[in-house]
Amino acid sequence: MVEIKPTDASVSSTAPLKESSWLEFSTCSDIHGLVAGVDEVGRGALFGPVVAAAVILPTVALPKLIAGKINDSKKLSGARRTQLAQQIADLALDWKIGYASTAEIDKLNILQATLLAMKRAVLKLKVQPTLCLIDGNQMVKDLLIPQQTIVKGDERSLNIAAASIVAKVWRDDLLLRLASKYPEYELERNKGYGSQRHLLALQKYGPSPLHRLSFRPCQYEPGSREQGSRGSE
Repeated sequence: MVEIKPTDASVSSTAPLKESSWLEFSTCSDIHGLVAGVDEVGRGALFGPVVAAAVILPTVALPKLIAGKINDSKKLSGARRTQLAQQIADLALDWKIGYASTAEIDKLNILQATLLAMKRAVLKLKVQPTLCLIDGNQMVKDLLIPQQTIVKGDERSLNIAAASIVAKVWRDDLLLRLASKYPEYELERNKGYGSQRHLLALQKYGPSPLHRLSFRPCQYEPGSREQGSRGSE
């Protein structure tokens, strides 16, 4: 029988780790079996879905990704993210994307929609993990697989870092495709986040059908002078 400790616990230390001290290699970790890293992207955006990825890496893949200088997706260039995403897809035992739509974000709120996207990514996996490592401090509701939350997990777990990269590249590709449909918002540049030019476009044109109307900056009426912003990734 596989023993997992701790289960349904939160690892809250945010101390920076050396490259060779990822959680998967830590002697303090009592994690065994197949591990799925789960992370999201797009939580702070004004436009489009919130996207999550679940990634299961085999043990043999971990040194290769360390050699490739894997990191939190937000700390990598776009070109390097794309390269690593392809490497992760080639090495992973399984990986899947889940997302929650703009309508679901507006109905549920962004936190619950994010957790729903994470749950959908995990449930799509064809390979059953023994444990899910969830980035952040919020448990995924009604997930029957044991889970462990890790604050700043994309800096501490290789599986979570891999999920953050795959999710970021997938969502960025989606936003590039949508940019041609909604050119006035310059989505190819801001990826849906609240840049000044994006906010000015909202003022001028109002929100599109894929803007998050529950986010205050998206509640502009054309010609309004009010401005606001949410965080970006």
